Order: sequence, then structure tokens, then C-alpha cells
Amino acid sequence: MGIKGLTKLLADNAPKAMKEQKFESYFGRKIAVDASMSIYQFLIVVGRTGVETLTNEAGEVTSHLQGMFNRTIRLLEAGIKPVYVFDGKPPDLKKQELAKRYSKREDATKELTEAVEEGDKDAIEKFSKRTVKVTRQHNDDCKKLLRLMGVPVVEAPSEAEAECAALCTNDKVYAVASEDMDSLTFGAPRFLRHLMDPSSKKIPVMEFDVAKVLEELELTMDQFIDLCILCGCDYCDSIKGIGGQTALKLIRQHGSIENILENLNKDRYQIPEDWPYQEARRLFKEPNVTLDLPELKWTAPDEEGLISFLVKDNGFNEDRVTKAIEKIKSAKNKSSQGRRLRRKQPRQLRTRKQRQVERRNKLERSTLPLLEYLTSYCNSARVQCFPMSQPR
Repeated sequence: MGIKGLTKLLADNAPKAMKEQKFESYFGRKIAVDASMSIYQFLIVVGRTGVETLTNEAGEVTSHLQGMFNRTIRLLEAGIKPVYVFDGKPPDLKKQELAKRYSKREDATKELTEAVEEGDKDAIEKFSKRTVKVTRQHNDDCKKLLRLMGVPVVEAPSEAEAECAALCTNDKVYAVASEDMDSLTFGAPRFLRHLMDPSSKKIPVMEFDVAKVLEELELTMDQFIDLCILCGCDYCDSIKGIGGQTALKLIRQHGSIENILENLNKDRYQIPEDWPYQEARRLFKEPNVTLDLPELKWTAPDEEGLISFLVKDNGFNEDRVTKAIEKIKSAKNKSSQGRRLRRKQPRQLRTRKQRQVERRNKLERSTLPLLEYLTSYCNSARVQCFPMSQPR
């Protein structure tokens, strides 16, 4: 779920903290990617028609492999260096949210069965997506694929979003890429949405800067965390009737959830019983992450391993896989050459006299067109003009 309504709240109240970027503008950047979110997107979008999905000869789903393979190649071709972060054990506080998701999938499965019996294509499309779940097998498949591609994999001790934020905070990566906004709440300095969008549409990447978010909202990081809890997060229910705008107003007015609860109209707003907002706050401020962060390494692809895994085990087309491997090799060479060229370009030192000449030439270039225009105007209008000297 992430943080409910946070994107719209920031768009309305902190627009300067958001900017659209081209996919290619992240050339040379290391990006931590929330792997589970990406796999979920691939399972929903790639090769899906109603209840039908991409499978191998054994009937095992391969949509996640196809999506991960193609998208990662596109990242590498753009000079981006992805590192995929996988979820570990979820916090106990998240069990309630996971139980809700399970219940919703059960309901969607029943609705899907009815839709199939009735032949309702729109309903089939709608409910089939709601039954999708990322399994341990999906994760293991993608980990194996990425390692064969020479792309680093990080296994978080708990939440992937928190691990991504830790990588970014410690300058291991430039930014975090996901669709859930939790990484901002975990303190990631930069956050990217739509970088991993699996659709064929070229949606621009949306970049969020957490320092500008706090500046625009006029909040501290602690207050921003409380705001996110009030909006609704994965760790606890929110107060019914309090949406994003109201939550922002209350945080600005009272400064913390404790002060809000002391002053809140209990007749108008119902506070959840035994509301664990303090534990949720602790999980955002002190998440379970890797203290000794790994050294991230991008290596050459294992060509034989990729062909064996994708072609022999999962029925991919061998010619396409072979061509894709060449793309990976070419992309990695291009990326390393680009970095070397950037390093080799020395800064040109100029003398004071050279700088003065450059400024004078620049002034002449900017002034001459105006002088020519005024002279032409005076001549055509037959008016008396005072002589103007050329700039020296």
C-alpha cells in the first residue's frame, strides 16, 4: 500500500520537491530498486490476457522473468546501474496489513470465478490482477536471473524499502526506485517513481527530494513520519475521517501525534483502539537494516548460465536471449567507457587576461545585434540618431 495519498499531497503542497526527469538522465547512476514491487508489476502487466499469463512447458509462470530481463537490459542500455533489493522477514506490526491483503485476494478469487463463469471480460481483467501475489519462487527466480546477468542483489533483513533508503543515505546509490512512497518515510534522500514502469508507454520518471519535501511542507523529519502515519501506512490503521490535507494541517498546528490526540475532537474522529502509532514510528525511524552494507559490484554476464536458465529451463527463445546477452555486454562496456571519458576531461585553467577577453567577446556578441537594429530603425524612420560607439 505504501503511504496513502502521499503523492497527491506532495503535488498539492510541495510541488518544488518533485520534478519530471527523462529515463536517460540517470546515466552512470547507481539506483536501488524495490525488487518485490517490480516483480508484482511484471506479473500484472507482462504477457497477461485475462487469466492467461506467460508460462514455460511445465506450466510455471515466467512473466516476472520476462519483465525483469527486459527492463534490466533497458536500464543497463541507458547507462543506469541497478541494484535489486529483496524483502526479508516482515515486521510483526505488518501482519495485520498482510492479513488484509490475503483476505482481499480471497475475495477477488471468488469474484474472478464468477466472472469467468459469466464470460465477463472486463471483470476477468479486473479481478485477475487482484489475485496476483509475489511468491518466494518468483523472488528466487529473479535473484538467480539477476546474478547471471551480473547485476547485484541485496537481501534485506526485513523491509526492502528501508534497506533501499539505507543504501541511499550511506551514498551507496544515488536514489531509490519504487512505486510505494515508504522509502521517503524511511528517509531516502532521493526517490524515483515510474523508473521500472513495465508498460510500453514512455512515462517520465518522477524524482522526489526529501530535503525539499521537508522544506516545502515546513516539517521536521519526525513530523513528516507522523504525517505519513496519519495518512495511512502498512503498519497500522489511520484515524477515520482524517485525510492527507487534514493530517498536514493538524501536524503543522500541533507538531506531533501525541499533541494531536490531546486536542482532537473525539466525537468527530474515532481513534483506533490500542492504536500502535508509536511502534509504527519506531519502525520508520529505527528500521531493521544491514549495518555493514555490502560493496556493490556489476560483473560480466554468465552467458552459458543465462541460456541454460532462460532457454532450457523456462522456454525462452534462444536467438532472442543470445541477442539480449550481447546488449548486456555492449551496455556495460558503454557505461564504463562513458565514466572513463568523463574522468579524463580535465578542467581548463585560464589566465585572468583570457577571462577578460572572453567576457568582452561575449558582451560584443550580445550587444551588436541591438546596435544594428537601432541603426536600421533610425535610417528607415529618417530620424536623427546620436552616434553610438562600438563596444571595445
